Amino acid sequence: MQIRILFSVAAIAALSLMSPRAQAQAQNEVNFFASSVVGSTPGVTVGGVAAAADPWTVKAAAANVAPNGQILVNLVGLVIAAATGVPANLVGTVGPVKEVAASLVCGGSGGMVAASTGGFPLAANGNATIFARITLPAECQAPVVLVRIFDPTAAANAQLGAFIALTGFHAVTPSGDDAKFGGDGH
Repeated sequence: MQIRILFSVAAIAALSLMSPRAQAQAQNEVNFFASSVVGSTPGVTVGGVAAAADPWTVKAAAANVAPNGQILVNLVGLVIAAATGVPANLVGTVGPVKEVAASLVCGGSGGMVAASTGGFPLAANGNATIFARITLPAECQAPVVLVRIFDPTAAANAQLGAFIALTGFHAVTPSGDDAKFGGDGH
């Protein structure tokens, strides 16, 4: 017990001797944002960016933002979802979308876009990888990563379009192993 206390006191003392810059750098090495990604729902606006007119769904996807500004979004099966009013020939496809980009929103749904990537190819099966370095703000609370339609033929200030996916998750009904733990996710 005494050894643990001495070790803890020594660790605290060592950290307090670090310069503020070194402390911030040490903290940033463990600070990053990672989330699953879900398809968009029409009529939703996040960070001032509207969702696409048609709903989108994704089989599997994840987004990560590192302290150095590297953003990585992996998308598998990002396609237009079936819904009332969606033409049958578009369901399960990427429609006319050929490229996507990522935008980091700070401040949640009512926040604002802090940075965006350029365009990356979206395959006909809905697979894409966005990997770029963006300039991060000094602080970003309630981060959201939007996957946006990107039009390389548009003017430079108009290439980013509506979002078709964003960070988040869908709840699932407990089953199997969940039942062993009371089935309530706790």
